[in-house]
Amino acid sequence: WFTSTGGVRAPVYVMHKVGLDLDGSHPTILNGYGGFNSNTKPGFSTTRLAWLEAGGVYAVATLRGGSEFGETWHQDGMLENKQHVFDDFIAAAEKLIEAGFTDPDHLAISGGSNGGLLVGSAMTQRPELFRAVLCTYPDLDMVRFYQFTETNNMPALLEYGDASIPNQFEAMRRYSPYQAIRDGVKYPAVMLTTGDLDTRVSPLQGRKMAARLQAATASGLPVVLWYDSRGGHAGGRGRPISLRIEDTVRELAFLAQQLGLGEEAN
Repeated sequence: WFTSTGGVRAPVYVMHKVGLDLDGSHPTILNGYGGFNSNTKPGFSTTRLAWLEAGGVYAVATLRGGSEFGETWHQDGMLENKQHVFDDFIAAAEKLIEAGFTDPDHLAISGGSNGGLLVGSAMTQRPELFRAVLCTYPDLDMVRFYQFTETNNMPALLEYGDASIPNQFEAMRRYSPYQAIRDGVKYPAVMLTTGDLDTRVSPLQGRKMAARLQAATASGLPVVLWYDSRGGHAGGRGRPISLRIEDTVRELAFLAQQLGLGEEAN
């Protein structure tokens, strides 16, 4: 369990091989979502299994904004309270380091859609805490996000806020990842993924974030953009298994290279 702002405590689920030495050296992926009253908890995944078999650690953070502890938990992570979600995620990362699972040179964060906003905010608020970021189909310019799609934005407006309302605009501006980028900061390695047919989150969000990060970062670490000209949100429904496998291999290879997974075996 970790403790976040306001004294709130929540679990972070950690998966690894039996007999892991807590020496702070293990390549670790921390995943989260924290929004839209969605329940996020660990489950079986061949993707995670491949990472664990290679010697990595996989963790899932329980964050405000979800449904894990009821509607009050959800409301404590939406609208003007959205920063609580990012505080929780950062606290979970710090707990993994404190417990000896990993360190900032071996810690990656991953998230998609609302989880993409999560990792984008965590990265721009605490860039020194992470080595790599996997950010897929994300909202990243929260001041203008509702202007970029022609589909129904009402669920997102109810969750994030409306920029035409002053107090909600100010809250979104403070945590918006795109607006938070600063020149000369040593940002982690980043892989952004977008789909040209995404009608929920415009692909321009990932593209403009990639361009801004490439111009701003002083770390020398890669900032790359993968865009699928035929893919929708999270790849889109009916995406062939072969393409999903390619997605997984590409993402895991990027994280493994950045975190040094498997280097001891070589």
